[in-house]
Amino acid sequence: MDLTQAVFKPSIKLELNKKYFLKFSHLTESENYHELTRYNSSNAEHEPVAWEVTESHSPELNLNLSLKFVQMEVEYYGCGPAAYAVFQPNNLPESEVWYKTEVYDETTKTSSTFIIGARTGIIRVGHGMCAGGFTFNNEGSYKVRFTPMNIDGKKLNTTKWKTLESPFKNSLGY
Repeated sequence: MDLTQAVFKPSIKLELNKKYFLKFSHLTESENYHELTRYNSSNAEHEPVAWEVTESHSPELNLNLSLKFVQMEVEYYGCGPAAYAVFQPNNLPESEVWYKTEVYDETTKTSSTFIIGARTGIIRVGHGMCAGGFTFNNEGSYKVRFTPMNIDGKKLNTTKWKTLESPFKNSLGY
């Protein structure tokens, strides 16, 4: 699905209230513009990707945090299908939680790992019509597991594997 994710960890302690910009070496002019900028809709301009270090810390994660499988979803669009395994987090803390999500394809014996967050109280593991972290084949079995973490990188225990059938298995198709 042409989606790449990189997670960076600073090699030195960052200074408080300082803004940091993402920089790469050996990029072409096109890569530099497209890869290191984001669109700001408030001023209708592209601007450099930047972060500011603040004093906020995440509270500890709730040890009773759990994930419940809800359903498989497939929606067909003009550009292609969106296919997801949907999970609902329970006992979420007030602070932001990220999930190291691992999907193992039992047919091809390959795995993929992405860090994803919950949106509107649910986690969608899969891909939209144009991109996404995980691609499902028309048939097959998959396993998924999660490692919840706060924004400081503190992790809870990894969940047990949950076995799933391809979301396309019972969909009507085109």
